Amino acid sequence: MESVNNAVHSYMEYLQVEKNCSPYTIVNYRKDIEEFLEFMNEQKISEFGTVEYFDARLFLTSLHERKLAKKTIARKTSSLRSLYKFLMRESMVKDNPFALVSLPKRDHKLPRFLYEEDMEPLFSVSDDSTTLGIRDQALLELLYGTGIRVSECCELKLKDIDFTLGTMLVHGKGKKDRYVPFGDFAKEALQKYLSKSRQQLIKNKAVHDFIFVNSKGGPLTPRGVRYILDQMIKKTAKDKSLHPHMLRHSFATHLLNNGADLRTVQELLGHSEISSTQIYTHVTKEQLKKVYQSAHPRA
Repeated sequence: MESVNNAVHSYMEYLQVEKNCSPYTIVNYRKDIEEFLEFMNEQKISEFGTVEYFDARLFLTSLHERKLAKKTIARKTSSLRSLYKFLMRESMVKDNPFALVSLPKRDHKLPRFLYEEDMEPLFSVSDDSTTLGIRDQALLELLYGTGIRVSECCELKLKDIDFTLGTMLVHGKGKKDRYVPFGDFAKEALQKYLSKSRQQLIKNKAVHDFIFVNSKGGPLTPRGVRYILDQMIKKTAKDKSLHPHMLRHSFATHLLNNGADLRTVQELLGHSEISSTQIYTHVTKEQLKKVYQSAHPRA
């Protein structure tokens, strides 16, 4: 399958150079394609060009049998459809077997978020007398105070923060940069972390300029952030799990609940399409209905 491997390699270069995809996106595309290559091997298919529509349908059936989420199946289908579009452009194949395959309709789940009263206990659980406690407080204040993605937070560097203007340069999806403001709570927590905690955590490790570091002084990873937030929610005795994206959802929902316009929230979140932001209007409507049902005597 040397020609197959060469085709995949060319496609990965295309995603990186021409499409300017993020490393995270490229990793997911590669995983989807490698999974399809395993299927091809099981079906004794040695070339991309010999895959037919029936094979594509059979592959999708195998995904459904594994009870994968509709969103996951849709992503894998889209990955392979995109791969074949590239192969056709490069004249490596004649047809796209995934062109006529319909994407499964996604379940429109409302994003999970914390109400403002649920957020309050989180801000008092960190021990600000310890280096890790100071770091955790800064992490929480920054994620909730800006709504940035956890991957964007982990990639923040010292040069990206402007304390004078109260803004940070965030490197978003598809290498799209944006400036995001942060408030006094995040500013105070971040300054305290940088002056009292970060250098102690780094110690004699190799010098780097990533803002958030782990207990050993290395750059903090998204997985590390999830662990930190899980430990924080446990200390509040709340029967909840706290995924980093919930802070992003909470940020957007609370802004809209308090009168922010949709376009502003779109810019702050770094959404390229307004439709991605509109889901939060459904969340706020749900909140309005709950308040109405509980408060109005004739509800």
